[in-house]
Amino acid sequence: MVFDYFATFLWALSGSIVGMHKRYDLAGVLVIAVLASTGGSLIRDGIFLNRRPPVVGDGWYIPLILAAVAVVGLFRQRISRMPFVDRLISVIDALGVPAFAVVGMQLSLRAGIPYPGVVLIGVINGFGGGLLRDVVVDDTPTVLKPGQFALSALLFACVVFLLLARGFGLTNNLAAWSMIGLYFAIRMLSIRFNWRTQPVLPHPPA
Repeated sequence: MVFDYFATFLWALSGSIVGMHKRYDLAGVLVIAVLASTGGSLIRDGIFLNRRPPVVGDGWYIPLILAAVAVVGLFRQRISRMPFVDRLISVIDALGVPAFAVVGMQLSLRAGIPYPGVVLIGVINGFGGGLLRDVVVDDTPTVLKPGQFALSALLFACVVFLLLARGFGLTNNLAAWSMIGLYFAIRMLSIRFNWRTQPVLPHPPA
């Protein structure tokens, strides 16, 4: 549960910052924060696991989202003056993505889903909120565009989690923190050294 709370707060921060920079009002910022922080779990539970999403079944989620919106609102002037806001969002997402992925994989394992499905649900849980956030603010989802390693890094980290938890017998918590650390390190290195994926079609068609 700690991973879910942790990821929810981080993604709500990310969504709030995006909404603020789109110059939305308070209600708009709150909507984007809710979508960013709960989108992955709504897709996971509504489509794959057929269970009640935690945002409506646990009294802590909405206060966590409201707290994230309040933090961004409180420091909005300082955040708006930061020269690398996109990088700040990337750092927040680099922690929130694997934390949500871990939650999705742990729930999938408990549901008896085969390992390929566990990885799929982990990736969707990790990036679902960001995808909904970007679509609603009328941006092409970052995860779909060529850029610094994100989706491929999460696929690798999810496989590593399964290897550690099922192949090497590590506890789920230890495997989860190892996976979060691995994904965060890959993301930070790709940002620092600008490691990038390339489009399948290098040049637009004539």
